[in-house]
This record gives sequence, structure tokens and C-alpha cells, in this order.
Amino acid sequence: MKQQGWLSTNFFAFFFTWGIFLPYWTGWLVSEKDLTVAAASTVIAAGLFARSFSTLFLFPALTKHFSLSVLIKLMPGLSFLLLLLFIPAESFSALLAVMIIYSLFYPTILPLMESNATVLMKTNRINYGRSRSWGSAGYTVSLIVIGITTDLWTESSILAAMIIGSVFLAVCALRPAPDALKEKVAPQIGGYQAIFKTKGFLIVLTICVLIQGAHAAYYSYGFIYLQELNVSSVYIGLILNIAVLSEILFFAVADRLLKRTSVAAMFIIAGMASVIRWLLVGLFPSLWLFIFTQAFHSMTFGLAHYAFINYVYRAVDKQLLPTAQGLYASVGMGFSTALLTSAGGYLYEVSPGLSFIGMSAAVLPAVFLGLLLKGRTLSY
Repeated sequence: MKQQGWLSTNFFAFFFTWGIFLPYWTGWLVSEKDLTVAAASTVIAAGLFARSFSTLFLFPALTKHFSLSVLIKLMPGLSFLLLLLFIPAESFSALLAVMIIYSLFYPTILPLMESNATVLMKTNRINYGRSRSWGSAGYTVSLIVIGITTDLWTESSILAAMIIGSVFLAVCALRPAPDALKEKVAPQIGGYQAIFKTKGFLIVLTICVLIQGAHAAYYSYGFIYLQELNVSSVYIGLILNIAVLSEILFFAVADRLLKRTSVAAMFIIAGMASVIRWLLVGLFPSLWLFIFTQAFHSMTFGLAHYAFINYVYRAVDKQLLPTAQGLYASVGMGFSTALLTSAGGYLYEVSPGLSFIGMSAAVLPAVFLGLLLKGRTLSY
């Protein structure tokens, strides 16, 4: 199916850059810009706060004036130009300013891609898991590339790889988009009020805030944590890839495997897996245990994300899709991660394990909210 291939390619291209930016940017700021871990975490957290604002307000506002097909061509090119501002920035204040500006636009591609997918699920019956697994594959490739290049040319190669990936993303986005995306999916007037009136949305969003936000220590400090365990850059890339490979396998079979599973049950499993994963990493600073817990990523990220997408597909009106995706990207994957990244940075400087234990404690309420959601016997 042509629409399926278009979506898969763009997922691959975006997540190739996401696989560089998310796990390696803190390490790049520390090694190439000479920031401390606490200072780098402040820069990252500021970017996440800016990302929360842009995906909550800017992205839905843009969909009022432009179709999704226009935005998917516009945002990657603009993000590439803003990325170049990192090159001359040297001081903490300059890096902070560039991160905020960059994070107002680049992360909006994430809810944009998910909105594209949800619209095509409704109009063209595309297989979400199949296309999203290509995004995970892009993430995997980028981890391998960075693992090899940082071993050969140190962390200076991270920015170069991000620039090349951003050009690739912009080129892929210029291909003709499916017709279903050429129609504006403008949010309803009072969209935020309407989306919170949708049955179960507030509980679902809160669960996502806790589960996705608890990845903060892993995304921001996982690379540095493995370096402190004396793991070489090449092997770090391979180890981080275990999580993504488990995610790829999950998305490849999710549509078939979870056809009869309720959204509430998915969230309960994801929440329990998250509590266990971060507690194990925090309590036992072992390379082999860290490798073992990488397989949990299919549940802590993959299952939670899949549950939200299925909830939106089944329960949210088409005109509210940008609002729902913007809230998820902003609050569920931005604001919560920003708060926990900032807190995790200080905990990490006390003890790396303490940062992960903090994530385990933060996500625990998600399990009980999942049980509450299940108790409400939602039809989906």
C-alpha cells in the first residue's frame, strides 16, 4: 500500500534523528561543550519545557492554518536550519537559548507524525504497528551509527550525524503525501475542553505522564551511565539497541497480539514493567542487569505508547486528534520528562542509581490509575 510505505519511510527518517538527539545530546553537551552533567541536564530540561509548550500550543495552532501534508514538508526543513545554531554556541547561556529555540520546532514533528498515522488509520486502514516498527528501525540504525562513529572520532561525530540525519528527514518529507493528509484537521473550538470531556482521557494522559516521564534518567543519562561502567562507545550503541530491537519486535506483532486486549490492561502491564525496570537498574549497578532490563523497553515505552494510540483511535473524534496528540507529546512525553530530567540530574550527581530509583517511585501511581481505568469498564 502506497500510504503505508510513505508513512513507514517518514517514521524511519524522523526516528533516525530522534535516536541521535534523545540518548546522546547530553553526552555531546558534556564532552564537546564542556558542560557539567548538572548544567547539561538543565539545558536538556529547558528544551523539554520548550517542547511541552510547542507541542501543546504551537502544533495545534499550526494545524488550524496548514494541512498535515504541508506541515510535514515545512517542519523538517526549518528544524535543520535551527540545528546549525548549535555550532557557534559555546557558553551555557548560548546553548540554553539555542536549545529552547530548536525545541520549539523540531519535537513538533513527533505529534505530527503520530497525527498522520492516526488519520491514515481512520481513513486508509493502514497498519500502525507495521509503520511504527520502521521508526524503531531508524532509531536502531542511528544508535549503531553513533556507537561506531564516536568510537572512531569521539563525541564530535554526534552533531555531524544529526546534521546528515536532518537533511535525510527533510528530503523524505518532500515526497507527495497521501490525499487524506491534504485536508485540514483543524482542532475544534474549545478543543482542550472537549478532549478532557472524552471518557477516560484525563486518566489515560496521567498514566502516560508517569510512564513516559520515568524514562528521563534513561534517555538523558543512560549513555553517561554506561560510560561510567567502562563500556566502550561501540558497545554502548549495541546495548542501547537491545531496547529498540525489543520495541521493533513488539510493534511488528502488536496489532495481532493485542487485538482483544483492553487499553487499561495494557497500561497496567506497562506500569508494572516500568517500576521493576528502573528499580533493578537503580539498585544493582551491573552491566549485565542493565542489558537484561533493556528488553523491558517493549513494555515501558512500546506498550504504553501503543495503548495511547489505540485509545485515541477508538475514543477520540477526528477533529480532536491534533489536540490529543499535542497534549500527549507535550505533557506525556515533554513536560513530565523535563521535570524528572531536572530532578534526575541532581540525584545522578549524588548517585547514578538514585536517579533510576527515583524514576521507579515516580511511575508507581500509574499502576493504580490503570486499575482505576479498568474498573470503569471502558468499552475499548
